[in-house]
Amino acid sequence: MTHDVIIIGGGQAALSVAYFLRRAQRSFLMLDAEEAGGGAWQHGWDSLRLFSPATWSSIAGWPMPNAGTSYPGRDHVVSYLRDYEKRYALPIERPVLVSSVTRAEQGFEVRAGNRTWTTRTIVSATGTWRKPFVPDYPGIANFSGRQLHSAHYLSPGEFRGQQVMVVGGGNSGAQILAEVSLSAAETVWVTQDEPTFLPDDVDGRVLFERATARWHALQEGRSLDDLPGGFGDIVMVPPVVDARTRGVLSSVRPFERMTEDGGVWSGGVARSFDAVIWCTGFRAALDHLVPLDIVEDGKVAVRGTQSCDVPGVWLVGYGEWTGPASATLIGVMRTARSTVNELDEFLKTEP
Repeated sequence: MTHDVIIIGGGQAALSVAYFLRRAQRSFLMLDAEEAGGGAWQHGWDSLRLFSPATWSSIAGWPMPNAGTSYPGRDHVVSYLRDYEKRYALPIERPVLVSSVTRAEQGFEVRAGNRTWTTRTIVSATGTWRKPFVPDYPGIANFSGRQLHSAHYLSPGEFRGQQVMVVGGGNSGAQILAEVSLSAAETVWVTQDEPTFLPDDVDGRVLFERATARWHALQEGRSLDDLPGGFGDIVMVPPVVDARTRGVLSSVRPFERMTEDGGVWSGGVARSFDAVIWCTGFRAALDHLVPLDIVEDGKVAVRGTQSCDVPGVWLVGYGEWTGPASATLIGVMRTARSTVNELDEFLKTEP
């Protein structure tokens, strides 16, 4: 059987695309590498919370139920995404880790192990969780303590009484620092530059409104220079506010190299640590598209969300390069809708 569309992925971006494909009455199949639904959210740390209330954290078609708290936690989001799959009876096979997408006579062949599927078009929605990024610091392999990426961090109890270095100046770095500092004997926060904090009253609702303004500007060909940003700045969620009150929300610039027991800064200043938590971001998980020769410097050149070089391939939910706020729950709705509209028109014209 040849599908109209195969969606590679099973998280929020994939589900949003599936919703609009169902409305367009296109045949599709979702291939998800996870054992269960919930996307990357099921791998978040125990206390992870959204920046926005439930009503501002929904994907297409069905509002997220009230969480009973101001900002829904990880488990609430996972339950919502799993219930969403059931609500719309979405066709999903899992666990299926797609290894390659290649051209076929009428579209594409998708391969995972010894299994193959054929499809007229592809939507890649694999996100970034499987591609955690750690800078290649001199001496990093010599460190004898524990190293883990924020992708694999679960709770502060693991670091009770230890000396911990948290590296990375984004929201994950700030939030993990905030709670680890309650358990660890000492924490040091290392950021490339001095962190920038948003006002206390700015949360995901405001950021989505800003992203919407940027999206409209892009559609109309207007400059983004005069529009408010803040997308990379730190949101002052309650644990981060508490860390500020406790005086631990300060950072130092990066060290020059790592040693067996810690790091060395300029001037030869050395510090020892039991553990390092790398909150240094992710890269797009695009290995399956490498055979199409469209991946360059970790991204794919797109026009909107469609590949510029291979007709019939779309990418959804990877970040700003696939649309403002497209890596967020509510923000992906816009790019999912436009992607399916383009896809539907493409399928109408293709034999």
